[in-house]
Amino acid sequence: MTTLLIENHASLSHQMPPGHPEQIARLEAVFSALSDPVFDALTRAEAPLCTEDDLLLGHPADYVAAVKAAMPESGLRSLDPDTHASPGSWDAALKGVGGCLMAVDAVLSGAATNAFVATRPPGHHAEKTRAMGFCFFGNAAIAAKYALDRHGLSRVAVVDFDVHHGNGTQDILWDEGRTLFVSSHQMPLYPGSGSAGERGASNNILNLPLPPNSGGAEMRAAYESRAFLALRAFEPELIIISAGFDAHRDDPLANLVWTTEDFNWITRTLLDLADELCGGRVVSTLEGGYDLSALATSVAGHVTELMERGA
Repeated sequence: MTTLLIENHASLSHQMPPGHPEQIARLEAVFSALSDPVFDALTRAEAPLCTEDDLLLGHPADYVAAVKAAMPESGLRSLDPDTHASPGSWDAALKGVGGCLMAVDAVLSGAATNAFVATRPPGHHAEKTRAMGFCFFGNAAIAAKYALDRHGLSRVAVVDFDVHHGNGTQDILWDEGRTLFVSSHQMPLYPGSGSAGERGASNNILNLPLPPNSGGAEMRAAYESRAFLALRAFEPELIIISAGFDAHRDDPLANLVWTTEDFNWITRTLLDLADELCGGRVVSTLEGGYDLSALATSVAGHVTELMERGA
């Protein structure tokens, strides 16, 4: 089996205001990094559009309709102070979800060992009824619900190592006892949620807040002392990674000081756990990362780790 790379080229038509950090150049940097010949062994696919029914796995119908109605025919429209839509945004968002669902299908069918979805806009800040933090729909949360409801799994874990708390994923999965959501993130920082006391309706949320200016040592200690124990106890049948790379020391939006090797380590260790717990079945989807060089290098390292298991 192989590693499946799903690319959302509609992301290149999702425009932001000048100077916005969640820019088209992010995906251009990722695509460029993954065009290197060392990645020739990847199986590549274009992300498909999901259906509006797929979106209902994570969001109510009136919210989906409201986001669709907010899409402009020209120019830009703001859904919140940070979250903007252009004429290409609807397809980009639907292909982001669709790419995650394609990845779940491939990994659960055995067509791929694992998969990475290169997409924007990100998804982990999108709450059930609120677009925020650059996000419209909960890509990872919807993928988890899809694996449960459409593939019949009993337990799915979502691990989010973006520097910002995955408040949207937490909101969508709060009452979903068939999931375990683990989020490491800087605190204090946007969006202000993610305290260790937020546990979920079924004790299915594990937040790992990290102090500003902490680095890989603190991150590794948090995962080794809490997250990996929780994952082993939960025994997931699939692990979904919300792969944000904005905890990098060069990222302009936060104050953690991780290195590329720290991202490689967390990826490698989650893959070890997946080998132990769920036959290596991992789906990863891109979240944040706003220094273009750090993003490209970190994604390349992340995908390299995935490929070493998919060989």
